[in-house]
Amino acid sequence: MKNHTFAYPFSAIVGQDLMKEALLLNVVNPKLGGVLIRGEKGTAKSTAVRALASLLPEIDVAEGCPFACKPDGTDLCAACMAKAQAGTLIPTRRRTRVVDLPVGATEDRVLGTLDLEAAIKKGEKHFEPGILAEAHRGILYVDEVNLLDDHIVDVLLDAAAMGVNTVEREGVSFSHPARFVLVGTMNPEEGELRPQLLDRFGLCVQVEGILDIDSRVEVVKRRAAYEENPAGFAEAWADKELVVAQRVERARALLPRVGFSDELLRLVAQIAVDMGVDGHRADLVMMKTAKTLAALDGRDIATREDVGRAAELALPHRMRKKPFQDIGLDKEALAGSMEKGLAR
Repeated sequence: MKNHTFAYPFSAIVGQDLMKEALLLNVVNPKLGGVLIRGEKGTAKSTAVRALASLLPEIDVAEGCPFACKPDGTDLCAACMAKAQAGTLIPTRRRTRVVDLPVGATEDRVLGTLDLEAAIKKGEKHFEPGILAEAHRGILYVDEVNLLDDHIVDVLLDAAAMGVNTVEREGVSFSHPARFVLVGTMNPEEGELRPQLLDRFGLCVQVEGILDIDSRVEVVKRRAAYEENPAGFAEAWADKELVVAQRVERARALLPRVGFSDELLRLVAQIAVDMGVDGHRADLVMMKTAKTLAALDGRDIATREDVGRAAELALPHRMRKKPFQDIGLDKEALAGSMEKGLAR
C-alpha cells in the first residue's frame, strides 16, 4: 500500500483499542454520525485520526472540482454538469483526505461564501468553497472541538447529519454535497460541550495515558523510530496497515447485507429505556453500530455481543449526569439491562 505522506501508521499505535475501533467503525459506516474522542493531552488522539486516510482506498473524482464530484455522472455540481454535457469532464483519482478545521475558523471559512454582488447584478452564483467542501467524501477532523463556537459546532453537526451544506445570504442560496466522517477530539480539562451538542455525535470514547511500563516503553521506541525515519517506519508497518485497510474494505462491502433481528431491536430499546437516555437517537446509533461491528468482524448477522459493545460506544455521552460529574457509563447497569432483555 502506498503512503506518500508517511503519516504515523494506524496499526503502530500502542493500546487505545476502543478509540481505534470507534474510528474504524466510522470509516466503514459514515452514517454513524462521527466520533468524539475525549482524553488528556498526549494520548495519540490526533495521531490516530490523521493515520486513517492511509487505510482508505483512493476515490474517483472530477479533475479540478472543489467538491470532489464523482465522475460517473451522479450528484454533480453545476460546473461538473456543464463539463459532462460538453464532454470535457476528466476523471482522476486521489487519496481520501483528512481535513483539519482550525479552532479559530469563521463561519464563512467553514461553510464557504457567496459573491452577492455577482448574484444580484448578473444573476450568477459565484461560490467560494469552504472547509465543508474540502471534506466531502473524506474525514473532517476538529481538534479541541469544545473550544469552537457553539454555532460553528451546530453547523458542522447539521452538515454531517444531512450530507448537504447550504449557504444563504440575502435570499441567495447555494448547496453542495457535504458527506464526511466527523471526528472531534477534546481535553475535558479545557471545558465541556453542551449536552445538546454531545448527543449529536454518534459515538464517544474516553482515552487515557497508558500505565503499563512495557507498553509506555514501546510507545516511546516506536515514536522515536518514526521521527528518525518516517518513510522507513511506514514501510516497516506497511503489511500490517494493508491488513487493516483490507478489513475496512471488506466490511464496507458486507455492511448492507448485515441482518438485525427484531429481538435485538427490542434489546436495544430495553437498554435505552433502562439507561435513561433522552430521545431515540441512541437507539438508532446502537443498531447501526452493532451492524457495523458485525461487518468489521466479517459476519452478516449482528449478535447480542455486538449490541453490548455498541452500547459502550453510543451511550456514555448521552447519560444524564449531575453538575461536575464526569461522562461515563455504568457497566453494571448495562449488564443488568442486557440480562433483563435476555429474560424477555
